[in-house]
Amino acid sequence: MNKTDKNVALLSILAFIILIAAYANHFHNGFHFDDFHTIVNNLYIRNLSNIPAFFHDPRMFSVDPEHWGLRPMVTTTLAIDYWLANGLNPFYFQLSTFVWYVILGVMIFFMYKNLLQKVSASTWIPYIALFATSWYMLNTANAETVNYIISRSDVLSTFCVVAAFLIYIAYPNKRKYYLYIIPAFIGIFFKEIMPVLIILLFFYILLFERNLSISDLFKTTNFKYLIKTVVTLLPLTIINLVTQYYLMSANTAIQGTTNPFVPYVLTQTYVWIHYFISFFLPTSLSADTDFTIIKNLLDERIIMGFIFIILYATVIFKTSKKPQTRPIAFGLIWFGAALLPTSLAPLAEVTNDHRMFFPFIGLAFSATYSIALYLINHENKLKNNQLAKISLIAVAICILGLNTYGVTQRNKVWKSESSLWLDVTQKSPENGRGFMNYGLTQMEVGNYKDAISNFEKAKLLTPKYGAVYINLGVAKNAIGLPQEAEENFKKAISLNPESYKPYQFYTKYLIQNNRYEDAKEVGEKALAINPTSSDVYELLLKTYNQLQDWEKLTTTAKDYLEILPNNELAKKYLAAGLNKTPYYTEAENNDNKTKITNYINQSLAMYNAGKYQECINLCQKVLKLDSNKIEAYINIGAANNMLKNWEEGIKYLNKALAINPNDKLAIGNLNWAKSELKKKDK
Repeated sequence: MNKTDKNVALLSILAFIILIAAYANHFHNGFHFDDFHTIVNNLYIRNLSNIPAFFHDPRMFSVDPEHWGLRPMVTTTLAIDYWLANGLNPFYFQLSTFVWYVILGVMIFFMYKNLLQKVSASTWIPYIALFATSWYMLNTANAETVNYIISRSDVLSTFCVVAAFLIYIAYPNKRKYYLYIIPAFIGIFFKEIMPVLIILLFFYILLFERNLSISDLFKTTNFKYLIKTVVTLLPLTIINLVTQYYLMSANTAIQGTTNPFVPYVLTQTYVWIHYFISFFLPTSLSADTDFTIIKNLLDERIIMGFIFIILYATVIFKTSKKPQTRPIAFGLIWFGAALLPTSLAPLAEVTNDHRMFFPFIGLAFSATYSIALYLINHENKLKNNQLAKISLIAVAICILGLNTYGVTQRNKVWKSESSLWLDVTQKSPENGRGFMNYGLTQMEVGNYKDAISNFEKAKLLTPKYGAVYINLGVAKNAIGLPQEAEENFKKAISLNPESYKPYQFYTKYLIQNNRYEDAKEVGEKALAINPTSSDVYELLLKTYNQLQDWEKLTTTAKDYLEILPNNELAKKYLAAGLNKTPYYTEAENNDNKTKITNYINQSLAMYNAGKYQECINLCQKVLKLDSNKIEAYINIGAANNMLKNWEEGIKYLNKALAINPNDKLAIGNLNWAKSELKKKDK
């Protein structure tokens, strides 16, 4: 090992230590946003035996039908993490993503080094490759992708692209075995970005192996090289098309169609400026931006976007002319090619921080080499200028140091749902979803006043966002406004009649208000829309148990156990259904005792107020909770006596005496009912 290799090895170890230090405060960060429907509430990742089905059943990716689709390798890694963690400990999920991220960084270093060695023999090449890798790995903007667990799809799909690309460029003699296709094929099952690999390989071959510039591609004399390159990449293209077709045909959810094509694409020209600047100045990051499409074609942002694209294309054309500057062109091509999938397919969100993860590999390479090329060209001057050397090292430390600090700060933002969504409300004040989700965090800690305030802000910003009304319903019910709560639940259903969520939360509301018959009807609608939700299953099981509908309780418990065979709650409800004996959790038993006491006291108050039917209704609720509550039978019997329903009174008083034959109140009321019935018969 020569001196340069030793220095690079030591610096690599130092860079690794800095990377760990930067992300040290992220390993216990929790689940966020889409993590809940793909991980936390996803029953299928809790059983490794489901892994084969991940590759053909789109329902297993998410508990939400709106997100059903196939990303089977992502779901597989989540199932493995769940198994390793023996539950939903986020540490294992975060650690898993980080390990892949580190290995990705190692591959990026060798990829950069390999590319640079094709155009330069400078001894600085390993240092340039290492700095570019460090700048990318420590870039503050990448913190979202690393922290946001479901966004490992970006980490792992990028990993596969880089692996395939590195194999192709590093082992040209092995191409006949098509080894590079293996990681490319696997990557398709992480995320649909493999067409970008084909673009990258196409330009790599033409720029570095055919020694052509971009302008050379338009010359008829070079047409044969274009054809040869296309033929070379044909196997990869065919495999990609076939696999993509399979994945698309299996998907049941249609996503990314909420914005019109032309305004969306034009808006992306300005979004590219945002992404480009964010690499160098990652100061305006937001987990959920309030940026929307720009409909006015003469908007200054669209004009700026067009100017940027023209300058961007011009730089690529000019830097592709000389072999020495082609790494700059290729890095910029990587940046643009990686952005194309999300720029040409109209998605619901115009911009997202995690979309920068893959493109920044190219931008880090291009930016670093642009600076390094100047230094290489002035190498002799730098050797004799100690101040310049110190300044250069200081600038490098400053760039990496500021990004390291930025990563630690973004990790703090991603610590909890509360910290994340508070940051969103501050960075994206026009984002209704941000206020709604921050309101949720306040509701979870019992701060209903602030929760409702944030929900109302969200409603003003997004009046057709059904989730806002769901959460308003939950909050209103919690503060004792059931009528307002119900109005909000019904509004949510009217806005999203095809979504199971408003039905699910309305069912929970109905159960909380002891309206089990209504809960049964609404809950069954929720289950019909989404037959994979654990929350809906458990709400319905509780409802059937309360209604003593043993047949449906048994059937639903069996259906639940088919999805989650070891679920103890489902097993207990199944036993209750088979034995026709209600099952209550410890919490429910404690809650039921309180309810029973309240119902009995209320029934006595109704009796004393002469509201005998209300007294009977309250005691019927008691009997659903405890069929052996003697006070309920006595009160029903006494109330029926006052209503002169003597036979009904006798029936319930006899049930009371079957529990306690010596109860004097029951005996007295029974004797009265019998004597009055005899008078009636005479």
